[in-house]
Amino acid sequence: MQSWLPSFARSHRLARFLSTLVVSALPVFFGAAAADGPLPASVVHETPLFVSGEGGYHTYRIPALAVPAPGVVLAFCEGRQGGQGDSGNIDLLLRRSTDGGETWSAPQVVWDDGANTCGNPAPVVDRQTGKVWLLLTWNRGDDHERQIIDRTSRDTRRVFVASSADQGVTWTRPVEITAAVKRSDWTWYATGPGAGIQLRRGPHAGRLVIPCDHIEAESKHYYSHVIWSDDHGRTWQLGGSTPEHQVNECMVAERRDGRLLLNMRNYDRSRRQRQVAFSTDGGQTWQDQGFDTALIEPICQASLRRCGDFLLFSNPADPKSRINLTVRLSRDEGETWPAQRVLHAGPSAYSDLADLGDGRVACLYERGVKSPYETITLARFTLEALGIGTE
Repeated sequence: MQSWLPSFARSHRLARFLSTLVVSALPVFFGAAAADGPLPASVVHETPLFVSGEGGYHTYRIPALAVPAPGVVLAFCEGRQGGQGDSGNIDLLLRRSTDGGETWSAPQVVWDDGANTCGNPAPVVDRQTGKVWLLLTWNRGDDHERQIIDRTSRDTRRVFVASSADQGVTWTRPVEITAAVKRSDWTWYATGPGAGIQLRRGPHAGRLVIPCDHIEAESKHYYSHVIWSDDHGRTWQLGGSTPEHQVNECMVAERRDGRLLLNMRNYDRSRRQRQVAFSTDGGQTWQDQGFDTALIEPICQASLRRCGDFLLFSNPADPKSRINLTVRLSRDEGETWPAQRVLHAGPSAYSDLADLGDGRVACLYERGVKSPYETITLARFTLEALGIGTE
C-alpha cells in the first residue's frame, strides 16, 4: 500500500499512518459495509432446475456448473431413482441454457448404467479446444460406501471421463481411467463434486485440474488430491495428495501469484472450519495445510471459483447444520473474505459457482423448506449485489 503514498511522505511513521488510513477507507469505497445479510429478491434471479419427485427421480443431488461459451450454461446433477441415498440406481443428468440461464432445455441423460451409480460430476472447459471434459465416478448400485471402504463390496469405486465437442449438446460414452488416477491401496474415491479449472499461468499453463478425494485402505484416512491432463484431455494422471488427512471433497483455484489453493471439507470434529492447502508446482505437491477460520461449515461440500480479480466461495455457513447457504467474496486471493451475502437462510447443502462472463455470477445449489434436498436451484446475481464494486 505504501506505493500509493504521496511524494511528501518523509518518515516511516507518516507512511504507516497514511497507509492505515487508505486501507481503512477501502471498505467504504468498495461498499463492503453493506456486504452482509440476505441478497434482496430484487437483485437475485432464482430458477429451480431440478425438483425432487419430478421427472421419474426421487431426489436430485450433487450440482455442478460449466460455462463453455458466452451465454451457454451447463447444469449437471445426479438423478437418484430409488431414494435420497448415495447408492443405488443413480443417473448423471444435464440441463442446458443458451441465453445465460434465462431458459433451459429439458433434462438429458449423460450417463445411465442401469441399476448402477453414475455420479460426482466434475466438468472442466478447455479454452484452447472448446471441449468440455466431464470427470465422473461409478460403482455398483448394490455396493454401499461403507462396504467399499471396508473392501467387502463386490466391486470398487471407479473413475471415468466423458467429453462434449458441441458445448454439451452431445456426449461421448464415458471411458474408464481408474488405473491412471487411482492407487491400488485406495478404496473410496470421488471426483469434485463441482467444476475443475484450467491453469492460466506459469510452466503448467493449459493444464486441466480436477479436485478429488480418496480413502486409504489400511488406515481408512480421508485425503484430498487432484488429477490433471496436460494434453487437452486425451490422457489423465494422478497429482498430489494433501499432507494431512481428515479432509475430502474439495475445490481448487489458481491464485494470481501462480499458486494453487485447495479448499477442503474438514472432518476434524473439533474445528468446524474449512481446511486449505497450497501448491507451487501445478498440483504435484501440497503444503501449508491448515484451517481458514473465516469459513465455517457443518461438514459439507463447498464451492470455490475465480471471477475476474476476485475469488468467490459458497457453502452452508453454519457450524452445526446444513442451512444458511452463503456466498463470500475475497479481494486478496482467499486471505480474507470481507463480503458475504446469504442466498438461502433455510435448509441448504451442496453448491457450485460459475462466472457467467457477462458481469453476473451463477450459483447452482441444493435448497428446500424442510430438507436441503427438495430442489437444485440456480441463482444469478452480480458482484455488486454482494456489496462490493468491481473497480
